[in-house]
Amino acid sequence: MSRRIPVMLLLGVLAVTVACTNKKVSNPIANVDSKQPDKVLFDRAMDAMKHNRFDVARLSLQTLINTYPDSEYIARAKLAVADSWYAEGGSASLAQAEIEYKDFETFFPNMPEAAEAQLKLANIHYQQMEKADRDPTHAMRAEEEYRQLIMQYPDSKLVPEAKQRLREVQEVIAEREFSVGRFYYLRQSYPAAIARLESLVDKYPLFSKADEALYLLGQSYEGEIALVRSRPGNEAAKSRMIADFTKGAAQAYGRILTRYPVMDRADDARTRLLALHQPVPRATKAAVAQNKAEEDSRREPSTFSKVMKTFEKHPDVADATKVGEPTLVDPTPMSATQVMQAATRAAIGTGTDSHSVSIETVNGGAPGADQPAPRSDTPAAADVTVVSPAADASAPAASQPDPNELKPNASPADPNELKPNVSDDSGQALPPPQQVNEIQTGTAGQTASGGTSAATASDPKSSASSASSSTDQADDSDTSASSKRKKKKGIHKIFPL
Repeated sequence: MSRRIPVMLLLGVLAVTVACTNKKVSNPIANVDSKQPDKVLFDRAMDAMKHNRFDVARLSLQTLINTYPDSEYIARAKLAVADSWYAEGGSASLAQAEIEYKDFETFFPNMPEAAEAQLKLANIHYQQMEKADRDPTHAMRAEEEYRQLIMQYPDSKLVPEAKQRLREVQEVIAEREFSVGRFYYLRQSYPAAIARLESLVDKYPLFSKADEALYLLGQSYEGEIALVRSRPGNEAAKSRMIADFTKGAAQAYGRILTRYPVMDRADDARTRLLALHQPVPRATKAAVAQNKAEEDSRREPSTFSKVMKTFEKHPDVADATKVGEPTLVDPTPMSATQVMQAATRAAIGTGTDSHSVSIETVNGGAPGADQPAPRSDTPAAADVTVVSPAADASAPAASQPDPNELKPNASPADPNELKPNVSDDSGQALPPPQQVNEIQTGTAGQTASGGTSAATASDPKSSASSASSSTDQADDSDTSASSKRKKKKGIHKIFPL
């Protein structure tokens, strides 16, 4: 008995030791109801995504989608497939994630997760956005997707984040537009600079260099003024163009003082307005408070970040403001052609085209009450007169003959002219004309025409010559008729001679 107790204690200790050292392998299907296998697949996929096994996760999710199309986890599974591509990263994976997010919004547009899908769709392009002096494709696509989220899901809790990202994207795009406008200004292409800078300040009023853009806009107008003064021409037209350009420069400088009064270019704008002898506007308290809040929200980049900015691919968005409403709808842009057309109208002094046009007067004026309006494709009638502004008022009427008109010279009647076979004054029909140069097949004494017979009767020599010529013509006709040789037969094919 005393020997059994140590043995039993030893076995118990071994059993406890084995139980503590061996981990129990749990089967996830064993503790789950068999009626919810779709939940098991979804949980497996989520666990695989936590461990960055994205291929395994997508395999489980696709099995769930294909096997259980009526499951309550279908929407979450489709979104999880897109999230797996999004989390995997890389250009190819992000492109596939974009396709999956768009499919989710197409199939489930009313779900709360649709706004999340749209935000991640915009973030895909935000992550691939490059600097302002490089390809702007992803920046423009990100701007479009963020705008769509804000306008399509205005009640979503993700709207504030989307607005901030949109302000950062628009800061990058505005920086690019400012660089292009400044380039045109330095090249003295003032119409192109005016069009680009004007469109910039209208489209992106939250730009960190909006005051600098407006100041360059005013300088571009002043550059046009200097060019107009240096060119020879009509002084009245030049004065009108100078007045129009001065007005544009005053508006640009005045906008700095009224919209961006606390920024650096405010004092310079005031100085230029005084130099142009234009009124100096004053900003309201609300405008001052708004501009001050925008400037205070901008993050000042550190020295290290300024140095590293040169070597980074992605832009630095520290200058983007944190307050204010970003632009959701683009205004109508201005072109350099419109700037030149406006200058031309200002030089002319009217808003219409200076080119003269011809005026058609039908029946001496406008059509009557019951008459249709004249059309351009209507054939001209006898009572339609074309009046040109350049025509002389003292010109003769169209019905009077023009003494300088060229007329054909009168010539005597041609004896060989063909005339219609009409009756003469006696009422008798004229005989048909006799045929000439007709080869006769009759006797040699017959003549070809009546004129030839008369000649034969009057002159015997001519009769003989005409007879010989007739014979020669007959011989020629026979020769021409028999010019086609007969086919040779027999031995003559081999020996033609």
